[in-house]
Amino acid sequence: MDGDPETLFEVRAHRDLSTVAQADWDACACPEVTEGGAPTDPFTTYRFLKALEDSGSVGRGTGWQPHYLTAHKGEVMIAAAPLYVKSHSQGEYIFDHNWAHAYESAGGRYYPKLQMAVPFTPATGRRFLTRPGHEADGMAALVESAVRIASDNGVSGLHVTFCTEDEAVAGDAMGLMSRASQQFHWLNNGYADFDGFLADLSSRKRKTIRKERRQAQDFGGEIVSLTGDDLRPDHWDAFWRFYQDTGSRKWGTPYLTRDFFDRVHQTMRDDVLMVLALRDGLPIAGALNFIGRDTLYGRYWGCTEHHPCLHFELCYYQAIDAAIARGLARVEAGAQGEHKLARGYLPTATHSLHWFADQGFTRAIRQYLDAEADAVEEEMEILTSYGPFRRDKMEDQE
Repeated sequence: MDGDPETLFEVRAHRDLSTVAQADWDACACPEVTEGGAPTDPFTTYRFLKALEDSGSVGRGTGWQPHYLTAHKGEVMIAAAPLYVKSHSQGEYIFDHNWAHAYESAGGRYYPKLQMAVPFTPATGRRFLTRPGHEADGMAALVESAVRIASDNGVSGLHVTFCTEDEAVAGDAMGLMSRASQQFHWLNNGYADFDGFLADLSSRKRKTIRKERRQAQDFGGEIVSLTGDDLRPDHWDAFWRFYQDTGSRKWGTPYLTRDFFDRVHQTMRDDVLMVLALRDGLPIAGALNFIGRDTLYGRYWGCTEHHPCLHFELCYYQAIDAAIARGLARVEAGAQGEHKLARGYLPTATHSLHWFADQGFTRAIRQYLDAEADAVEEEMEILTSYGPFRRDKMEDQE
C-alpha cells in the first residue's frame, strides 16, 4: 500500500462509541439523512452500533471488543469505521474457520484478529464510512491505520466483511485481498403489487408460491406488520422468545441480549418492520426486518408453533409485499439459503477484504481466493439458470 494518509489525517481508536459525537459519526455513516428519509444502511448508524454496545451484545465476554476508528482533518471528522478485536469467528457469516485451522496447524496464532464489520449482520454496506468528498482519502487513512494496528500488536490479520463492491475494488488496489461470496436477494422490477411479481415467474413456480401463501395464511389466525409507534413492549417480549428459540438452535447461545431489542425500540422503531402471526390475538411466530432507504433487510425469525409455509410467508413473501408497497429496490434476506431461490430471491455477489501479516500465508490465501472466485461465479450462473423467472424475464433480473 502506497502513501501515508496519517501524515495528512489524525486517526484515533475508540473503545467506547460514546467518545465519538453522534453527529460526527452519522455525518460519515449516513450523510443522506440530512435530505430527510431513512439512512441507506441502518446498521452502520450510531444508533444501531450504540445499541449493540450499550446492551452488552458486544464488548467484554462476547469476543467482539470495540476498537472504532475515526479519521480527522483538523477539527473535522472525515471518516469512521466499525472495527472490532475478535477472539473467534462467530457472528460473521463470511467464513474463515478453515483459514484459522490451517494457520494454527502451521504453528501460528489466528486469534485475535481485527474485524471491520457490523456484528451479527450479514448485510452489504459501506465499511469505510466517509463524508462526501473524502471517499478516497478517508478510506486510505482507515486502511493504513487498521493494518498498522494489526502489525504493531501482533494481530494475525484484518478482515472487512460485507463491504460494497466499490470498496472491494478500491481495497484490492491498496493491497488487500478481495473475496467474493453470495447471498440471495429479491429485486424489485418496478412491480405494482405481488401479482405483478408473480407474472414474471414461470407458471409452475407461480402456482407453487400461491399454494404456499394459501397454506401459510390458513394457520388459524392473522398476520400483521408493525412499525414505529405501533410496536409495543409486548411485541418485543414475544419476538425475544422467538429469537431465543432460533438462536439456541442455530448458534447455541443467542448473540443479542434482550436489552438490545429495547434499545432498538427506543431509538430505531421507525426503522423496523416486525411481521407477526397472531392466533387468538397472541403472537406465535414473527420476522424482524430493518428498513433502509432502498432496501428491506430481513434479519431474524422465530416461532413457538410450527405451521406449513409460515416461515416462507413471514420472512420472504411479506417482505416482498412490504418492499413493493414502500417502493424499495430490493430485499436482502440474510445469509445462505438456497431455498430462497424458488421464492424469487436470486444469487447476488457479496464482498469482503482480507490482509494477513504473514506473507507466506498471504500467498496461499491469494491462490485459494482466485480459485474460489471462479467457483462462486460458476455456481451463481448455475443457480440463476434454475431460478423461478420466465426465460424472457431473466435479463431483467440480472
